[in-house]
Amino acid sequence: MSNIKVAESAGFCFGVKRAIEMAYEQIEKNTDDALYSYGPLIHNKEVTGDLEKKGLHIIDDLSGVDKGTVVIRSHGVGKALYDALEEKGMAIADGTCPFVKKIHNIVKEEWEGGNPIVIVGDKAHPEVIGINGWCGHSGVILENPQEAENAVLLPEKEYAVVVQTTFRQSKFDEMIRILQEKGYRLKVFQTICSATEKRQSEAVELARNVDKMIVIGDKKSSNTQKLVEICKKNCDNTFHIETICDLVLNLFSNNDRIGITAGASTPPAIIKEVVVTMSEALENAVQNAAGEEATFEQMLEETLVTLHTGDVVKGTVIQVVNEEVSVNLGFKSDGVIPRGEFSRDVAVIPSETVKPGDEIEVFVVRVNDGDGNVLLSRKRIEEQKGMEDIEVAFNEKAVVTGTVTEVVKGGLIAIVKGVRVFIPSSQVSNRFIEDLSVFKGQELDFNIIEMDRVKRRIIGGRKALVEQEIAAKRAALFETISAGSKATGTVSRLTDFGAFVDLGGVDGLIHISEMSWGRISSPKEVLKEGQEVEVFVLDVDKEKGKISLSLKDVTQNPWNTAAEKYAVGSIVEGKVVRMVPFGAFVELEPGVDGLVHISQIANKHVVKPEDELTVGEIINVKVLDVNLEQKKISLSKRQADAPAEEAPVAEEAPAVEEAPVAEEVPAVEEAPVAEEAPAVEEAPVIEEAPAVEEAPVTEEAPTEE
Repeated sequence: MSNIKVAESAGFCFGVKRAIEMAYEQIEKNTDDALYSYGPLIHNKEVTGDLEKKGLHIIDDLSGVDKGTVVIRSHGVGKALYDALEEKGMAIADGTCPFVKKIHNIVKEEWEGGNPIVIVGDKAHPEVIGINGWCGHSGVILENPQEAENAVLLPEKEYAVVVQTTFRQSKFDEMIRILQEKGYRLKVFQTICSATEKRQSEAVELARNVDKMIVIGDKKSSNTQKLVEICKKNCDNTFHIETICDLVLNLFSNNDRIGITAGASTPPAIIKEVVVTMSEALENAVQNAAGEEATFEQMLEETLVTLHTGDVVKGTVIQVVNEEVSVNLGFKSDGVIPRGEFSRDVAVIPSETVKPGDEIEVFVVRVNDGDGNVLLSRKRIEEQKGMEDIEVAFNEKAVVTGTVTEVVKGGLIAIVKGVRVFIPSSQVSNRFIEDLSVFKGQELDFNIIEMDRVKRRIIGGRKALVEQEIAAKRAALFETISAGSKATGTVSRLTDFGAFVDLGGVDGLIHISEMSWGRISSPKEVLKEGQEVEVFVLDVDKEKGKISLSLKDVTQNPWNTAAEKYAVGSIVEGKVVRMVPFGAFVELEPGVDGLVHISQIANKHVVKPEDELTVGEIINVKVLDVNLEQKKISLSKRQADAPAEEAPVAEEAPAVEEAPVAEEVPAVEEAPVAEEAPAVEEAPVIEEAPAVEEAPVTEEAPTEE
């Protein structure tokens, strides 16, 4: 019809068409050998699905693949894959688009010539990944003007700049201008495909002159997404569909001027089907409106129900065979609901839900499915009714519940009453969540924060709900928690200085010093995220909303028994844990350290503790003093190592030499003389002397020990 205009450049570009034809040729030739494509040849499920049915197996790596032929996709691959295939001796059918191959050659030549590479494009796109593989994956990849603004390049180097073939020219020009204004030296190569430029400029012109615009192409296709973006800027009523099944015809009227374009990965057959279906539907609408005189044949046809794609009608279930439901619509052909179109909920089994004779409401997907049947969908009805419920929830700011079915780039997809709702990652919670896959399969409550029914754009958000829940939990927790109490929580986050524990809506902090009675260098030595722990509450600050926690049970404080375990005069074993200029700290048990002063390390002058000891070394030490209040223990390695028979101070202490009682009395404890001897009592200098170690009476009388 005259009011439907199809862009001349819509559909397969030269490179894509070449790769597809090459694949089908290989399928015909390789009847016996294994045939693979490295990644999907193009971003179109219809085409790749047909190729796979015919024997072209899609692989993402060469693990377990040692013979056969590999078809290289139109997006191209890096040099490493060619080398790996050559090493394995496998055949290659190179379907790389000539425009992309040109970029590979530029990058290889410039990189080998010493010039670093800048690649403008989508980091995750296979074309960009392949290009980067020709410069050892060293390229600086920039996706948008903001990244160009933030880019830091080497000012002394000249960078070779290439661009993804499907990138928008205007955006590329802007990014080059930004980099040049920053003073960087650039060698710019204009590598945007001419077919892409033509397709995009045609789309702009067409979108500006129609009432409604249809863009056909796979949702994952980069060039299709850019077409959608361009068309939406020039035509508010732009619809992105993958096949005719996604098109709701009752959104169009016979007075609409309609434009149609398609991405480079869209087969001509799909475009033709959309155009024919649209034309038939609009012509029927015109004829009905004009009230033309009906022929006998037309009158006969009118005794039957008239169906169009997009209609919602009622029918009677005839039978359910292999979970496929046959429906009598009063039309010249029966309708069929495939299992996949019965319900959004994959757990719903058609044979357990409907039976022959049941009247059900269905959506007409296609009047002729190719086998003479009417293709129906019950799932679409769910979606339409669900859409109405969601619209009510949006207007009333009510909470809806959905099941997360997918984790996509930038967020989650949840199904609410058969309708897909996108929840951006920024709206999943009130804080950043690195791994969104934990939500897959979960039921979540959220609000509908944005809705465009025509464009089927529905955005959910649960950030506000989470904050409300946390506020309620916080208030309840602060009413019950107090210093000195115990609590159970889950480790929500680890940092260098400690761990945050979710106590039920409020996070408390366990400082690293409160994780163990012993020394640890990282919280990861004790805890891991998601671990459930019992904690002791040290302090609660309701005004600041802070809670200080500890893993250490004060009743298990090793200092409680330190005086008994490490009695003065006893020799114990310990591990050297830290060196300081004035000595070494020795761990007697986790949480109890003692100090070996530098003067007590050896029976000689020691310049540095490191000269005699090493961290981690196990040594024997003698306990000189225990101060429980200050939690300090003085130790001596020198005295612990001294042979029992040696008495180096004996010559220097005549008072002791003149006391023969020490030799005559076998047990000092039994000799009261030790207490009566005035010489011992009158020599306080032994205790008061600043250099105690030079006159240790205890060493002079081995029998006393």
